[in-house]
Amino acid sequence: MPKVSIARHKHSGFTLVELLVVITIIGILAGITLSVINYNVHLGNSRNTKRRLELHTISIAIYQYATDTGQLPVSIPDTETEICKSDGIANCAGLVDLTVLTANTKYLISMPVDPKSESQDGTGYSIYRTPADRVTVTAPLAENGIVITVTR
Repeated sequence: MPKVSIARHKHSGFTLVELLVVITIIGILAGITLSVINYNVHLGNSRNTKRRLELHTISIAIYQYATDTGQLPVSIPDTETEICKSDGIANCAGLVDLTVLTANTKYLISMPVDPKSESQDGTGYSIYRTPADRVTVTAPLAENGIVITVTR
């Protein structure tokens, strides 16, 4: 009898189990990536909340000073300028010196500093007087595309 050979075709490809394992791994990696991205957004939002509170604190201290003295601090300029730390150590040259607010801790114990400020002498917050003699305090380092200003 002659030998009959049966050709066997090998099918190359992935099994269902292999595909499911790969899809599961991709899903886990995507979840980790999204949680890291969300974490940074939430962290930025919490720092922005701190900035809002600190801008209000500075603004309230300025107007408490104005109520007591009958005038705004004379060091507030007409152009937006960074506020000095006013801690007695900082060099306030080129910055707005609001030591009148921290002197004797009557209005502020210390000048608030932006959470991401890397300035040695500045707070990371800016201030200026508007033409209508109102004061605007800003947080130029605000995150997540947010603009934070307080005008009183």
